[in-house]
Amino acid sequence: MSEYKVDKRNKLNNLNGKDWIKSTKSYWLSEKSKEDKISFKHPAPFLVKDIEKLISFFSKKNQIILDPFNGVGTTLLACCNTNRKGYGIDLNKEYCKVAKSRIVDLKNYKNQKIICGDSLKTISKLEKKIDYCVTSPPYHNILQNKGAGIRDLKKNYRKGARTGVEFYSNKRNDLGNQKSYDQFLFLFEKIMQEVKKKLKEKAYTSIIISDFTVDKKERNVQGDIVTMMEKIGFKFVGTIILLQESKPLYPFGYPYSFVINHHHQNIINFRND
Repeated sequence: MSEYKVDKRNKLNNLNGKDWIKSTKSYWLSEKSKEDKISFKHPAPFLVKDIEKLISFFSKKNQIILDPFNGVGTTLLACCNTNRKGYGIDLNKEYCKVAKSRIVDLKNYKNQKIICGDSLKTISKLEKKIDYCVTSPPYHNILQNKGAGIRDLKKNYRKGARTGVEFYSNKRNDLGNQKSYDQFLFLFEKIMQEVKKKLKEKAYTSIIISDFTVDKKERNVQGDIVTMMEKIGFKFVGTIILLQESKPLYPFGYPYSFVINHHHQNIINFRND
């Protein structure tokens, strides 16, 4: 994105009017990068260019970004690439190591902080207020179900859906280990309450998640998250559909009933009013 002739009234980002308007489209095409390959050591990564685009819209250079479910550090890599400072929190020590390996040689590495721990306990201890939060939480306990997909075993990266993946951890406080969907939402709400306390007034939060099935029943996850976030005081400002056209198609339900193939993520955006 070009960053010139920024309106003096623009307190949100470093974008000119043209790039601002382009970013407000209700759908984006997910964009691949060479920097994504190592991220597929994680069962559900997002792509660095997509996060760079979000960070570039919802913050200015040198501001502080939080990802309470850091995984293998895509958000912190995007912070390095866009001259932001980042906090990345994750329970899994192995993912924290991978996250560090992705950014340790980059110019802005010292501006990034990887915290291996529980977001519910550590967010309140962060030294500074946050300018923007972007994250993709575990999708309840779906990784504990047996799945199949496409993986290039020789090159050790995923070309399509996951296959033979392990779930995030065995820890009880892991969002991905909650026994019921309601427990998943309850714990996620508590974590986002901590985010809200640390987020600056009028600052934004983006949650990246798709709908998914629970006990073979399709759930309107986006709707549940909007309700949850409004309950704790966030203002819902709209959803961007992130199209993922490279995902493979599976014959779910064929030839008996309609079962959807999820080929997009919902980027659900909120303001801390």
